[in-house]
Amino acid sequence: MRPVKTPYSFWIDALRLNGSAAWLVFPRVAMFGVWALILALIHWNKKLPSLNIEVAPFEAAGAALGLLLVLRTNAGYDRWWEGRKLWGGITNASRSLAISATAFGPDDPQWRGLVLRRIAAFAHVCRRSLRGQRDIPEVVELLGPAEARMIAESDHMPTTVARLIAIDVRAGLGDFAFLQADAQRVALIDYIGGCERILKSPLPLAYAIEVRRFIFLFLITLPFVLFQQIDKSRAIWLAPLVTVLVAYPLLAIDKIGHELQEPFFIYRLNHLSMDEFTSTIERNVLALEDSSSLDRDAAGPIHSRRGS
Repeated sequence: MRPVKTPYSFWIDALRLNGSAAWLVFPRVAMFGVWALILALIHWNKKLPSLNIEVAPFEAAGAALGLLLVLRTNAGYDRWWEGRKLWGGITNASRSLAISATAFGPDDPQWRGLVLRRIAAFAHVCRRSLRGQRDIPEVVELLGPAEARMIAESDHMPTTVARLIAIDVRAGLGDFAFLQADAQRVALIDYIGGCERILKSPLPLAYAIEVRRFIFLFLITLPFVLFQQIDKSRAIWLAPLVTVLVAYPLLAIDKIGHELQEPFFIYRLNHLSMDEFTSTIERNVLALEDSSSLDRDAAGPIHSRRGS
């Protein structure tokens, strides 16, 4: 597996739109800019009273808002990172289970191929299950249409595949080897259960409501503070510009925190690359299917030394 290389360029990252929250928050930023422009026109009209408030309350409000946004973003990132660790666990447990099955199981190509394909299928059904999908074409290719249909129609697809794997390893392994392999199968169930906990337990709605209400109040009153600092001749263009420049990072950080809290959905910003994870698991696991000759070659010198 090739190491992941992430090219870093300040200018590219600063100007790129792909993977950025800019497009997602642009309509909201524009609305706050239009609001500031309307207030600036009213403020510029000399026949109307000036619209301004002191900046002191905004200093405290800005500090509190910044802290809330940091907490929200951290909460979303914690969920994203936990999901990534759980999928790392699924990858490692699948490899370990496949190694135990091929090393301690019978030298039967049919049994070996079936258990390895079912281990590979487990990762695919986990991905599909987390996305709420019942269409599992990868499992059809691995296990055939009849077994894939049975899995798709079951109440919980990962549990069904895990049960089939348990039947395979119990039939093919001795007691001690079975206990070792079954511990990895149990770990697979634990990992998918952790992913489902993230999926079914979003951040409390009341927390998101209060943070966004705070942002809304902060941004709609920001032009009044700017009018206190800007003379009327420049307020008509400078106030909307500053409002937009302040609104963009606040709304983008809030959106990023919201996107990160659901790491398994493909329509979310920077979702987990579960397609890549499952492809890697399938490739690594199925590579062990033809390892029987390699096992005999590795064991040959040891056996010969024992015989002498």
